[in-house]
Amino acid sequence: SIRRSPPLPRYSSTCGRAMAPEGMSPPDVAWVLTSSALVLLMTPGLAFFYGGLVQGTNVLNTMMMSIMSMGMTAVLWLFVGFSLAFGSGGGAFIGDFSHVGLSGLESVLWTETKLPAMLFAIFQMTFAMIASAIISGAVVERMRFSAYVCFTCLWSVLVYAPVCHWTWGPGGWIDELGAKDFAGGIVVHESTAVSALVLAGLLGPRLDCGRRVQEKQPHNVPFAILGASLLWFGWSGFNGGSALAADDTAVLALMNTYQSAAASLVTWALLERLQHRHASSASGMVTGAIVGLVIITPAAGFVTPLGAVAMGAVGTALVYPTFQLRLRVDDTLDAFPCHGVGSFVGACFTGLFAKEGGLLYGGGWKLLGVQVLAAVAVAIYTAVVTAAIFFVLSRFMAMRVTEDDESAGLDCVCHGEKAYGEQGAGRSKSDLVSVEKSSGEEVMADLEAQPFSVRSVLWQGKSESQFVSSQAATSQGKSSLRCHSSLF
Repeated sequence: SIRRSPPLPRYSSTCGRAMAPEGMSPPDVAWVLTSSALVLLMTPGLAFFYGGLVQGTNVLNTMMMSIMSMGMTAVLWLFVGFSLAFGSGGGAFIGDFSHVGLSGLESVLWTETKLPAMLFAIFQMTFAMIASAIISGAVVERMRFSAYVCFTCLWSVLVYAPVCHWTWGPGGWIDELGAKDFAGGIVVHESTAVSALVLAGLLGPRLDCGRRVQEKQPHNVPFAILGASLLWFGWSGFNGGSALAADDTAVLALMNTYQSAAASLVTWALLERLQHRHASSASGMVTGAIVGLVIITPAAGFVTPLGAVAMGAVGTALVYPTFQLRLRVDDTLDAFPCHGVGSFVGACFTGLFAKEGGLLYGGGWKLLGVQVLAAVAVAIYTAVVTAAIFFVLSRFMAMRVTEDDESAGLDCVCHGEKAYGEQGAGRSKSDLVSVEKSSGEEVMADLEAQPFSVRSVLWQGKSESQFVSSQAATSQGKSSLRCHSSLF
């Protein structure tokens, strides 16, 4: 594994000033610095993607769950996260506290790389950020913001750090078995998706969940497209940067990333066309691209471009039906089918398509078996610890908002702000119909309260619908009545 604990510090100094570590490669540093920035951008991209798919009264709350994950995870990564994930003294299951506060990483190369150890810590920190943010997709529109923050803090330490150590850390048992996870298919996507499913199940469904599933319409599709585009762009660093060098492996990973996403997008569009007999939806196609990105993540540097196309196309054909399933668990934005099923398919396909050890390349069944074992083990551990975190927190705080707050929307309730200032902007069609009906009822009530002479002047032979339309369509029915009443 290339993610090993660093050797003892080696300094090259002049007049007491620490210089760059000996053997450092500036091209590698430049590429991983760029990749770190790209992966960092993925979390705001996820915020836009999720924010565009929810109701207009919950968009700020949804986006802030992702943004808050960036802050909390970064601080925890500094203090204990990195040390627990990549410390070398803890054994096969967890790291140690040798790098608390990122101590011991100054002016030293990370083992088997030509990168400063501190840069490696930065790159891995951006992975931890988006990992905790992905979970929010299953619980938005009903989970308390403070409960989500507390949950992700504990989850980052108790779930993400151990799983990261198992797979990428020095002496991790999954790494020792020979499992392949190039850029986090198991570490990031499998763990977050299983946690999201368990957490959504324990929280319970949203109000009117059955109606919402049938009438599920994103409130802002351009937001979702923008977010998906930023995710695809950032995935260049997510997969390409995981080579930890500016070399041919990074180039291969980048090509495979783009090919798998493209093949998945096209496949998704065709499947939607066949199912619904009309042009594919914009939100569906960008979701298909993200599914392809998830599928290729564990295999990005291990397969050929043709293998990446096959993984994207065949994998999407396998994942697509799981989006159609209506389980008892209310997974708001389908986080589990996208990231959970997609990552499991990608892990299994790595055992098939990997150039070294893959079943299709004469490597036998060993790698495939190890991949399945690793994915299942991570899923079981993640589910158990996620449930434990939930039950502990629920003893001390409410985990979901009240029914009244959920009905009103969490933007104003949790943050005291509205995403859209204009009346009706960002609202669903059913919300607008409700508002229109309410306005019409208010206008008719005001009319009934007026003297007969006023009613006859205002009515002027109109039907009720015509009168309401003329008085309430511009949201000025009441003021118009008051104006007319003053004439008499």
